[in-house]
Amino acid sequence: MIYIEQIRPELTWKLRQKVLYPAEHLSRMKMDEDDNGYHFAAFHNNYIVAIVSLFIKGADFQFRKFAVDETMQGRGVGGQLLSYITDFAIAEGATRLWCNARISAIGFYLKHGFVQTGTLFSKNGFDYEIIEKKLFEMKG
Repeated sequence: MIYIEQIRPELTWKLRQKVLYPAEHLSRMKMDEDDNGYHFAAFHNNYIVAIVSLFIKGADFQFRKFAVDETMQGRGVGGQLLSYITDFAIAEGATRLWCNARISAIGFYLKHGFVQTGTLFSKNGFDYEIIEKKLFEMKG
């Protein structure tokens, strides 16, 4: 069973390094903006198996450093975490959720209702495209 909780930023660093930057040292995983964001983890058997960081600029919410442990990929964990932060963003008044998606992950985001913007770039040896999902405040 998977459960999702908000966590302290430093709890994201180990999985961030393992999945996204295996050649980098763990000490390089802290981002300057970590202290200004929300950080979430999916847990399985009390272990962190997926993480994501969310940063807010007005009604624009950007998620970064989304990682799912290799042993849990393809099991729906990433989709559950993405759905969780989407609901969180809507509850917080977001109108747009977006990220710089690695090209290799675009298909995953398309399956979850994101659209490609056509804005492509490369950084640190990786190719990215900005993907986004327009959100509408839930009326209840």
